[in-house]
Amino acid sequence: MSINVRKANQKDVVSIVKMNKALALETESLVLDDQVVSLGVANCLNDSAKGSYFLAEYKGSSIGQMMFTFEWSDWRNGWIWWIQSVYVVPSFRGKGVFKSLFNHVEMLALAQLDVVAIRLYVEIHNLIAKEVYRKVGMQHAGYEVFQKNCRPQSDLKTNNS
Repeated sequence: MSINVRKANQKDVVSIVKMNKALALETESLVLDDQVVSLGVANCLNDSAKGSYFLAEYKGSSIGQMMFTFEWSDWRNGWIWWIQSVYVVPSFRGKGVFKSLFNHVEMLALAQLDVVAIRLYVEIHNLIAKEVYRKVGMQHAGYEVFQKNCRPQSDLKTNNS
């Protein structure tokens, strides 16, 4: 299967929103607000300082996506690229789509002398995803994520509500 990976652009907003909504529903049972997600994706695509999206395509159709954002590490004097919004259309899972996306982003990171690591966070019970990440050479970094919301999460609803 020949998978093409390319940087996303504004024409891809609808496709990315669809995959982001499917990702949230599948992994966290969250129903995302179309308008909020559409604005968030469009803002990212308009401002590379916010991050970059990449799409995996097969025969001209988007079958997967990955976004990365940036964190400066003063301890390491370099950038950490955070992989986010990873999604592969279910019928294409296990066919190298994530690996193609990851390899593309890794190649970009290795070409930048100031990128010191690629990281991601994964839902704690997502054992399948963890195994996929290990297969591309990633390992547990020894951290847990803590969070305090700064704004009400009124734009998100769980399936249970």
